[in-house]
Amino acid sequence: MRITILTGFLLICSFASHGQMLTLSGKALDKETLEPLPYASVGLLGQPFGTVTNALGEFDFHIPPDLIDQTLIISMVGYQNYSADVSSLLKEDLNLIWMEKSNTLLSALVVSDSLNGGEILQIALQRMDQNYPTTPYLVEGFYRDIKKIADTYVSLLEAAIKIYDEDFREPRNKFKLRERVQLLAVRRSLGYSNRFTSYFDADNLLEEVLLHNNIRYRQFRDDGPFYDELVRSANSTIDGHDVFVISINSDFYLKLFIEQKTFGILRMEYENNAIQPMNKKRGLMSKFVGLKKTIDYKYYQGKLYLNYVEVLSKINWYDLKTDSLKFETELAQRLMINRVFPDSHERIPITSKMRRYGLQYQDLPYNKEFWDNYNVIKGSPLDAKIIADLEREGPLEKQFEKF
Repeated sequence: MRITILTGFLLICSFASHGQMLTLSGKALDKETLEPLPYASVGLLGQPFGTVTNALGEFDFHIPPDLIDQTLIISMVGYQNYSADVSSLLKEDLNLIWMEKSNTLLSALVVSDSLNGGEILQIALQRMDQNYPTTPYLVEGFYRDIKKIADTYVSLLEAAIKIYDEDFREPRNKFKLRERVQLLAVRRSLGYSNRFTSYFDADNLLEEVLLHNNIRYRQFRDDGPFYDELVRSANSTIDGHDVFVISINSDFYLKLFIEQKTFGILRMEYENNAIQPMNKKRGLMSKFVGLKKTIDYKYYQGKLYLNYVEVLSKINWYDLKTDSLKFETELAQRLMINRVFPDSHERIPITSKMRRYGLQYQDLPYNKEFWDNYNVIKGSPLDAKIIADLEREGPLEKQFEKF
């Protein structure tokens, strides 16, 4: 079996232990089309941690040696779960995982009840207390943001974090952070000193990602027309659960996957490409030109916990006088939860809480050993341009060490 430690450009899954890990390597593929399956969930049955496949469906999943007798589970929207013994997968350097589409996804919609899309969502929102944690819980996770100007990637920031929440109760202020966050480690590229980074939001971007969670903060319109426009599509499956699929496609696109038995919201996909003027700076006007996000939840011990959030936002800058385009900016963010601690007795004290200003200013010494012993999403050739752009100022490892 191979023991692998990856460095460089990392997207991380959390393990607190610092020893050697067993490595399961594989590639998830559609059994019919042979196409790779990106961002499928990879984990162990009944265990509170995992990772996801990369853009080519590949993964390296590092697990402690004492879990060799466990069962690996791979899941993805619209596919049957794949399961296999960990010990059997360790025999191969690269396991090809053939995923089969679920029957419910392929079949035509059969409406066996009178519920429409709007009614399904209303029931889901009414049952939040039944499906999400009602006691304090703690999760560990990984945050990454990448900034791009035109076609060039200019900066990278990564953080290992803990997030504490008292419960999933609806907050009074849906746009004020309720969770308490602790930074375990932060590292960033030299590109954070690039002159163009001042055109990106200087606030705490991790806090903004958390506030993008429409499910946690109940950020759904409550007017009648919104619910009337939600339509049902063919049912699907997620992680072995049959789900309703409802969507709206008007001035924005919204798609929700809701568990049929419990009405728990498992997944949300959102896209908005409306152009909106924003701020003025140095003779330029910024305009919001696109937002795309995915919010994904997974069951653990009968409750739904955040699995990952992805947000891609695009803002362009125009000349104030001529309204001509000067340059384009893109911010890619991902928050991935790696481990769940239900009914947690651990709290994040006020003194350890993340500050509200930008993560790049919250100095934590770079600890190479800490990062080397974290589980990672397998690198892919699609990451090559990102790494090449960022390493114009030297190897990333050397850049991390300078902060």
